[in-house]
Amino acid sequence: MIDPRGPRFGAWITTFVLAAVLLTGSALLLAAQAVVFALGTRGRNPYVLLWKRFLKRGGPAELEPEAPARFAQLVGLVFATVGTVGFLAGATAVGTVATALALAAAFLNAAFGVCLGCELYLLVKRFTHRTPHEGAPA
Repeated sequence: MIDPRGPRFGAWITTFVLAAVLLTGSALLLAAQAVVFALGTRGRNPYVLLWKRFLKRGGPAELEPEAPARFAQLVGLVFATVGTVGFLAGATAVGTVATALALAAAFLNAAFGVCLGCELYLLVKRFTHRTPHEGAPA
């Protein structure tokens, strides 16, 4: 279980980084953000660790499961990787669209607490999770 304020703080920094990528077209900056997403899939997002170390005050109103947040980092990693490859390959439109989509998701999480990757996780879980039928042999 995690304090949702950490990932939301991380989403603010991600929002600014991705906005800078859109303004500059920097594949290097987007690749650095991809590394942050990759670390986040392991529960080691440096932005969240920064928040925990220097900004966290008190306990959260309630905790949230960690798995959806990690999955959201994986989704961000996919978009950042596609964007980086796009920029490096000269497919600026691909890089721009992938970055813009990741930026939109990060902003929704930061500003409104709506984590699209977390919601996607729940949908995937709902449609792939099989439970034994009642009375069926285990």
